[in-house]
Amino acid sequence: MHYEDVFQFLTVQENAQNYLRERYHFLSDATAKSYQNSTAFVHYLGHGKSFMESSKKSSLVVQPVLSFYGMVHLLKGWLLTKRPDYPETTAVLAHGMTTRKRKRKDYRFLEDEVKIQQQGLFPYVSRYLFSFSPFPLDRVSMRLLLSTIPELSNIWKLYKEESMTVVGKKHHRQLIFPATILDAFHLKEETFVERIRPYLPSINDMQQKKGELHLYLAKPIHNWNGPFRYHLDNEFIYFPSNRANYFPYSEVLAHYILLFNLSMICRYETEWWGELIQMKADREYPFIQQFLKVTQQKTPTLISEHLLRNFD
Repeated sequence: MHYEDVFQFLTVQENAQNYLRERYHFLSDATAKSYQNSTAFVHYLGHGKSFMESSKKSSLVVQPVLSFYGMVHLLKGWLLTKRPDYPETTAVLAHGMTTRKRKRKDYRFLEDEVKIQQQGLFPYVSRYLFSFSPFPLDRVSMRLLLSTIPELSNIWKLYKEESMTVVGKKHHRQLIFPATILDAFHLKEETFVERIRPYLPSINDMQQKKGELHLYLAKPIHNWNGPFRYHLDNEFIYFPSNRANYFPYSEVLAHYILLFNLSMICRYETEWWGELIQMKADREYPFIQQFLKVTQQKTPTLISEHLLRNFD
């Protein structure tokens, strides 16, 4: 189902209230609380969708800000389905991350890092939407995050780097890992399978064929909160090509961190950002341009899939 259909349904007040009441089944006052939160829920999703749609139509110069706040609104709507009293304190309203205060003259976006804070929206999202408390990393590099987005894998190839490898097809029950992945992770077949088992449905069978590891699953992958990704257009399943690109956390979190950093650069590093957009002088340009295009579709898609899962 397309994300627009999900949001269109959930931004109807009556539908939102019924949806939240089912999510609040653990509360004694579920009906009252769902009525109280339904308006905020509708506006979070509606505003998030509007920001993303505006980003698509806007100049690349301002897209990071529009997309970041679009994502923030969608995440706040999702949080309301899990946390009826959100926001409990003003501390959770901060971004929850910090960037380098000043960029050096030889600044490279790919080598930049974001520091994760103990309080704010990012650690709150990590804890209540993805069960990380605290988030396992205290710093994250932009290179790592960009290497885990499958829609950017062709750009990495143009730079003679392998970021992700196709290992299957969405909705299918077979995964095929070339030996190069196991070699790059420095793991034997059994150890590798144990590493990825938590992110997979039950494995019915495991076979080695012509330098490939074949896994036969009991059902298709439904957990996209680990290292597995799917391409929005071709629906192939991707896995990190090597250990350096291993980021076993939801792609939603990767998009959040990237958009936060780009929105800060867009607002406060005007000269560098302006030169990048106008002159296209740095190798980062195709990564950033393509990421901003992808996130406008993929962020609402990934979040809508989580919301839709509650209907099952």
